[in-house]
This record gives sequence, structure tokens and C-alpha cells, in this order.
Amino acid sequence: MSDLLTERDAWSMANCSIARTLEIVGTRAALLIMREAFFGTRRFDDFAKRVGIGEPAASARLKELTAAGLLERVPYQEPGQRTRYAYQLTDKGRDFLPVLVALRQWGDTWAADEQGPAVVVRHKDCGAAVHAVLRCDDGHDVQLGDSFVDAGPGLIRVGPDRPEPGGE
Repeated sequence: MSDLLTERDAWSMANCSIARTLEIVGTRAALLIMREAFFGTRRFDDFAKRVGIGEPAASARLKELTAAGLLERVPYQEPGQRTRYAYQLTDKGRDFLPVLVALRQWGDTWAADEQGPAVVVRHKDCGAAVHAVLRCDDGHDVQLGDSFVDAGPGLIRVGPDRPEPGGE
């Protein structure tokens, strides 16, 4: 077992994957745009309307999500109309699904009103509700307290002889 957490003052959070993820999708609008993309929304106007944000905000969030590689713009053209662009999930964007499932699952349990959740995501083959679970690489379901934090290859150690990255 690792005692890495007892040494927290000796490592930097400059390479934190959670912080970096929040820089990409850490706004309410970005998360709701990703929700809509998973629900099949593709057109700019539909994103703005369904997320409930103005066009400038929708444009900014869609540009950010596209620049981050979660969405891509694809051209389409209605007969007699100019070429426009729709948005679709990339492989990187599709890998974000478990995050949204976990957020929805937590919200269904702790934030839904007394009527219950607005939607339930179900498995096409059997109809059972879909849930996010923690599972180790060997296939074991993991509960709180059944895991430990260990140093990863990107851990940056700091201390008197190792300053914070970007610092002195």
C-alpha cells in the first residue's frame, strides 16, 4: 500500500487530471452541451435552445469543445441553402460518456426533485438502467475505502530541494 496521501505537501497538483478536465468542460454550459451531443443534438441553434444559453455563449462553448477535440464540425447543406456546420462527438468526446453518466447518477440520487429523475438511460438489449461503476483493471467492483492513491508517472514531487513547477 502507498502512503502517498500522507506526503501530500511533497507533491504538486500542477499535473492534476481533474483540474485539466475542468479547464475543458468545467462550465455548466459545456457539460450541458456534451449532454445534448450524447442525446443526438447536432445543430448550433438546437444546442443554444436546449441548453438555454444565448448564441454568443453557445458559440464560445462549442468552439472550446471543438478545439479540445471532444466535438468536430461537419459540413451539411439543405437544398438551396448555404453550407452550414453541425457538431458531432469525436472518439475523445464519446469517452466522456461515463463522466456524464456518473453526474446524472449522482444527481438522480441527491438532486432530483420528489418526482424523480427526468430521464433514465437504459441498455438497448435488456432495458435495464445504465449506471457508472468503479472497476479495477482485473474486473473487481471497487467501493469507497477499497482503493488507495499511488504515484503515477506524471506525479511532480516538490519540496525544499524541488520547487513547484513554474516557480522559483
